[in-house]
Amino acid sequence: MKLLIVVEKTATGYSAYSPDLEGCIATGPNRDDVERSMREAIEFHLDGLRQEGHKVPEPHTYATYVEVAA
Repeated sequence: MKLLIVVEKTATGYSAYSPDLEGCIATGPNRDDVERSMREAIEFHLDGLRQEGHKVPEPHTYATYVEVAA
């Protein structure tokens, strides 16, 4: 399964979330760590959904860039 994550720089490192998985977030001191932590958080989140008998949501978001005059 391929899920979009959004990674943002913070004052103390990086944070990440997935728009497809409400409440699933991670933090880390650098990009590599936050991406690894987010992958682990997603796996944990999906396991929890399955254990509770919920369906795993299908990914529905995507990312793109648009150009505008600055």
